[in-house]
Amino acid sequence: MTAQVHVPSLLARVGTASVLTFAVGTTMLAPGLVDDAEAAPHSARALDVAASKKGAPYRYGAAGPHRFDCSGLTLYSFKKAGRKLPRTAQQQYNKTRHIPRSQRQRGDLVFFHAGRGVYHVGIYAGSGKIWHSPKTGAVVRLEKIWSNSVWYGRVR
Repeated sequence: MTAQVHVPSLLARVGTASVLTFAVGTTMLAPGLVDDAEAAPHSARALDVAASKKGAPYRYGAAGPHRFDCSGLTLYSFKKAGRKLPRTAQQQYNKTRHIPRSQRQRGDLVFFHAGRGVYHVGIYAGSGKIWHSPKTGAVVRLEKIWSNSVWYGRVR
């Protein structure tokens, strides 16, 4: 049996803000949040953009289109996919929805940390690998995740 709700009368009873968090079936509607299905196309597109920059040289502070540092590559890739990220790896970590390793998906961000501070970011490519711009003298490349000191974040 499915309950039918008349939206205008529901609004009158609970108020506009409350109805935005009202459960509809198994989907929760809340301002500013997107579900994984909605995030997936942007993440997949960002991953493709990062892969297309293979071989682009690293340059500290660069955010493309021809040179990148680590967070510059993620910022550029997600911007091309229609999502806005802040500039630094730490700021990007603070902005994403944090997820456990067991739920990581292609296109999620991988944050390398020492203690509580994030020092590097890449885009998860699957099979334990990331696209990233690693360091001076290197180029954008696909590489195996080399540390267990990583956190994962999903761009909303």
